[in-house]
This record gives sequence, C-alpha cells and structure tokens, in this order.
Amino acid sequence: QVGQVFLYFQWDSLLLEAGFLAVLVAPLRLLPGGGGGWRPHDSVTFWLLRWLLFRLMFASGVVKLTSRCPTWWGLTALTYHFESQCLPTPGAWFAHQLPVWLLKLGVVGTFVIEIAGPLLFFAPLRRLRLFSFYCQVLLQLLIILTGNYNFFNLLTLVLATSLLDEQHVGRWLGPSRKRAATTWPPSLGGFLCFLLELCTYCLLLVGTVRCFGVEIRWEQRLLDSRVAFTYHEFTRWLGTVTLPLVGLAFLSLSAEILSALYRCFCIRGCGWKLWATVQWAIFSTAAVAMFTVSLVPFTYIDYESNGKLWPGIHRMFSAVERFQVANSYGLFRRMTGVGGRPEVVLEGSYDGQNWTEIEFMYKPGNISAAPAVVTPHQPRLDWQMWFAALAPHTSSPWFTSFVHRLLQGKEDVIRLVQGDPSQYPFSARPPTFLRAQLYKYWFTSSSQHSPEPAAWWRRQLVQEFFPVVSLGDPTLETLLERHGMK
Repeated sequence: QVGQVFLYFQWDSLLLEAGFLAVLVAPLRLLPGGGGGWRPHDSVTFWLLRWLLFRLMFASGVVKLTSRCPTWWGLTALTYHFESQCLPTPGAWFAHQLPVWLLKLGVVGTFVIEIAGPLLFFAPLRRLRLFSFYCQVLLQLLIILTGNYNFFNLLTLVLATSLLDEQHVGRWLGPSRKRAATTWPPSLGGFLCFLLELCTYCLLLVGTVRCFGVEIRWEQRLLDSRVAFTYHEFTRWLGTVTLPLVGLAFLSLSAEILSALYRCFCIRGCGWKLWATVQWAIFSTAAVAMFTVSLVPFTYIDYESNGKLWPGIHRMFSAVERFQVANSYGLFRRMTGVGGRPEVVLEGSYDGQNWTEIEFMYKPGNISAAPAVVTPHQPRLDWQMWFAALAPHTSSPWFTSFVHRLLQGKEDVIRLVQGDPSQYPFSARPPTFLRAQLYKYWFTSSSQHSPEPAAWWRRQLVQEFFPVVSLGDPTLETLLERHGMK
C-alpha cells in the first residue's frame, strides 16, 4: 500500500496472502519434544495453500472467458501474447514463430489446465492430484521460459507442492523406500480406483474435444480447434458450479480436520495427546476462519453466487480486507497489443533539435537488442512503462514526476533506468529537453538462415506521447501541479 501503483500487482497480493498462510503452516514449538517437526494438524493448515492455489488458477482461467476478450474466445490469444506481454524473454520470440494451429491448441491447453485441472486438486485419489500437479508445473515452466513474471511463477510452483504427499516427495529427497510386491489379481479397491482414474482422464479428453471442437485435418496435417460454447452457456455453467465448488472445498477441509483429530488421539502419552488436541483446535479454527473469509473474493467470479453468501461472511471479509490476507485473482484477463505492442520511447536533447533515445535496462527499445531475462527480479519502472503506453500519459501521473526527476538529474531515478552510468547518454549532465514518443513494436519473422534474428523487433512511430518539456516549462509545471506533485 505504501508503494501504491508500483507495488500493487496481483502477485504482490498473492505474496501477502501466501506469507500470512505460511505463518499458520510454520511449526509452533512452545514446548520441547513432542514429535519433533511434525504435528498432527499440519495437513489442516497446509490445505489452505491448496485452496489458495485453486482460487488463483480457477479464477485466472474463468476471467479470460467472462471478460469477453475476442482473442481468448477466438483461441488466438497466444498469437499476440508473446510479443505484447510486458517483458518477454528470448524464448518468447521463438514461441511467436510457432504455427497458428499449435498456438491455438496452446490456448485450449491453458483453459484445460486452469479451469478443469484445479477441480482435481481435491480429488480423493492421489494419482489424480499428482496429475494436476504436473499439469500446473508444465504451465508455469512454459510461462517462465517465455516471460519475465518475477517471483509469481516460482511462488505458484511452491503453492503447487500442497498437491504432493510424503511418499512422492520422498522419491526426490532421499533413497526410495522398498515398494511392496504387487499382487495379482489386484484388490477390488485398487481396481475401482484405477477405473475411476481412467474414467476421469477419458472425461477430461472427451470434454476438451467437445468444448473446443478439436479435430484432426489430415490434408493440412494440423489440429483445428474452436470454442464450441457461447458466453451465456459458460456464465450459466459458472453460476451453477461456483457454490457447489465451495461446498466441495468445505467437505475436503472437514475431512482434513477430522483426520487430524484422529491423529491427535493416536499420539502416545496423555499430556502430549492433550497438547496436540489443543493445537488442533486452534489451528483448525484459524483454517476455517481463513476459508470463510476467502469465499467473498473467490465468488467475485460470479456475482450472483457472491450475493448468496451469508451476510456475516461479508462482514468478516470487510473487517480484514485492508490487510489483504484474502484476495481475488484473475491474471491475463484481456489481451493487449493486438495491433502491435505500444511502447513509450523516451528521448533527451541539449538543443531541442538533436534527440537521443534513452535505453532502459529491460524493456524493449533498441530493435536489435535481445529481450532480457530477469526472473525473479521485477523491474517496477519498466513494468509501469508498459502500462503507461496503454493509455495517455495523464492516466499515469507518476510519469510526469519521472520526467521531472530526469531533468533534475536525480541519480536514484537514473539508476532505475540504467544501472551502468556509461549506458546512460546524459550521465555527464542532465538533458535540457525531454520528450516521449509512442511506437508500435512487433517481433520480426524467423529466418531460415540464422537461428537468431539480426533484429528482434520492428517498430513504427505512432504519435507523440509526452510533449517537449524542460525545467521551468509551463506545461511541465501545470502537469506537476495538476497531479499534486509540486
């Protein structure tokens, strides 16, 4: 909140919420001994991380369709996304060269992983949860390879570990335990579990084919896909499943709480059993409270369902809303830069005639410079420059102050643009004049003769973004006064 627009991204809110839940997950050792680092109620508080992951992924998938963005509904979002995202990586250039049918199939896969995949987070069968875990890992790794989204994808991967169990993690961290010999024929329970898993995978495959009209065109040797449902059909489905999903999550949490209570009773020693039960009661109450509060931001995806929540839940959420311990999410709601990514290019001059471009460390500028790889760092100024290009400069009051500080030669601000003084063209003395131009940028096409392009971008001047100003200029003074920065 102190950082205002520069620190008000969804992943900043996600970090606050995940950090608060980590307080509940971290061990509470008020007494020595008593089972070491493991506690019977650990699964209860750890469940909250799984619920947070579910809200994040499910809402991110849903808002892409409720926003009515034509690129998501036309399955063409990825044909624009790689070049229009804030800070692409070199991998984004190569992904942009993929055939359109494959990029459309990638959009279908995104919808399946973000909307259908989270439904398996609470599946009673561990292999279904492991399947959903690796689907999430695949999506996050592909995003990391093609875009610089700081700690967001890494944090999502950490949250995804809530889908794992001790047996599976043990294979990564140490020598695997000897497996029991497989019996044949399998038990009735094992056979029914296998049959249920197979039915789930078949239902997922058939549902994907039917909902997205996936068909093979042998003549063109491609997979064609299209959205086979309407907006009203989707919103009706969303309104039908939102509250049942809340009920499903409540049943899952209840099962974890009851299972933890049983484990408390299994501890040896009356004293330790009582202490474990007291901790169980405290942390189970905290988990139920956090779950209840989170229902308000979760049901924002369907306002009719949000209105059906008990008024007391809304009052609970209002009491803690300012702390951001429960937030609503919905990443990549609409695709920007459909006609080319807008980019602000800052220029300085000493005489008002000869202009020199000011290169930033990370954002696109020089068309021959390869996109940067900066994960997990988030250059906040470069990100805000991307947002500023989407609207007139008056929509970003900070930009006027930014220009003012560069004209003053403020070193702290200059280091946000270029950490190396030799790369900043006005390191000797501040520019006398500054202006900003708005360009449209596109990725260049691939060449069959070279694995890497000579120029990564091509661009076209659109219009003036910020007028020519200097220190004491009436235009600059008026803008500073209008934005309350005098």
